[in-house]
Amino acid sequence: MRMVFSRVRWMALLLGLLGFPGFPGLMGKAAVAQQPSLTLRQAIDRALGRNPEIAAARADSQSASAGVSLAHTGLFPILNFTEDISRGNDPVYVFGTRLRQQQFTTGDFALNSLNKPAPIGDFVTRFNGSWRLFDWFETEQQMKGAKLAAGSASAVSDAVEQATVLRVVEAYQSILFAQRRIDVAQQEQTTAQALLSDAKANVRAGLAVDSDTLAAQVNLSEREQELIAAQGEMEIAWARLETAMGSEMPVRPELMPIEAKSFPDGVLSDEMASALKMRPDLRALEEQRLARSAAAKAAKDDFGPKVSAYGNWEMDRSSFAGAGGNNWVAGVQLTMDILPLGKRARLAEEEAARQKVAAQEQTDEDQIRLAVRSAYSQHQTAERIVQTAEASMQQATESLRIMQNRYKAGLSTMTDLLRAEDAQRSSQNDYWRAVYGNTVAYAELLYATGELTPDSAESLQ
Repeated sequence: MRMVFSRVRWMALLLGLLGFPGFPGLMGKAAVAQQPSLTLRQAIDRALGRNPEIAAARADSQSASAGVSLAHTGLFPILNFTEDISRGNDPVYVFGTRLRQQQFTTGDFALNSLNKPAPIGDFVTRFNGSWRLFDWFETEQQMKGAKLAAGSASAVSDAVEQATVLRVVEAYQSILFAQRRIDVAQQEQTTAQALLSDAKANVRAGLAVDSDTLAAQVNLSEREQELIAAQGEMEIAWARLETAMGSEMPVRPELMPIEAKSFPDGVLSDEMASALKMRPDLRALEEQRLARSAAAKAAKDDFGPKVSAYGNWEMDRSSFAGAGGNNWVAGVQLTMDILPLGKRARLAEEEAARQKVAAQEQTDEDQIRLAVRSAYSQHQTAERIVQTAEASMQQATESLRIMQNRYKAGLSTMTDLLRAEDAQRSSQNDYWRAVYGNTVAYAELLYATGELTPDSAESLQ
């Protein structure tokens, strides 16, 4: 029995050295070494450059910045140039055109010429402009609101980038965890195959019953199913990472492995204060609230009087290059809306929008406090779970070794051995799940406090 079991183990080792599928040996390591590598920082940088959500957020930020320039145009005068060509025999048109062309003669006062004039052409070159001199500070409030809106859009872009970084970290670590699960499943499949061969040998030698062989076959089938499930999880994890990075990878690179490490512990009150200060989404709402306040003030200032200057210079000619006359008009205008029904509706609308943003800001502050508390607690819990999971894995490994020796000596049953193997396999998966969960929990804490950046994410690996 021992000889058969030893042969199977040596055969598995030989297959591993040769690099057969399911046996990561020397050739497998050489093949992996030839694969392109992808670090967590590289994955994050690629996501920041290609993720469509980030591109959309940056476009919104650029649009808001253009809005600032647009609001500033209210301070400058408006100047228009017009080149107009017309022809007609309308009596009023002919009379006025001749006057503007400074070609009016005494013969044009004849009744026949006044009532039925001959058609006349007019080539007009005109410059006209206006300048808002005073609008009760409405333009200043619009400029202030546009600047705050641009700051809000920029903060939203930062929030989208941080959320993308978190998704990349989660997907990247999911792939590494799936790889660990595959490694464990492959090792367990090899052990299950050896156990089945051992059980068959024991049955032939009269040292075991047929039920042991059946139990070993069922155990091998379960291990094969676990391997298939782990490979499926690997595919899903890669799909998530590719989606977060905004591009597919025809050749999947090698990722750096998960290393169990302890992350620094902070003080909850400090983490809370950092979140309320650093979270870009909260900063975006604050600036949006201030922008809405400025918009409401601008709507209120719109009720006041407005003073504008205007001017017009015009040259009229009978032909494009001919001589003609020119004239100009300039003035100052005072305007006041004495029935501002539309302005009142606009003011009510802006006030409601401001109140909505203020309420949303308070809601988000409460949610951020909750998120920080939750992330802080999960981080503390994950740190302790890693320690207990490591100790449990070591105990399960030692228990399996003892049970294997007892089974070989005929002192335990196949059921006892399979239970020990299940415990050892479960403890390995629990350990790597704890390592993965600890890394992600710390990343989520950094995200909750607004400190998850590409540089800080490098400390996770």
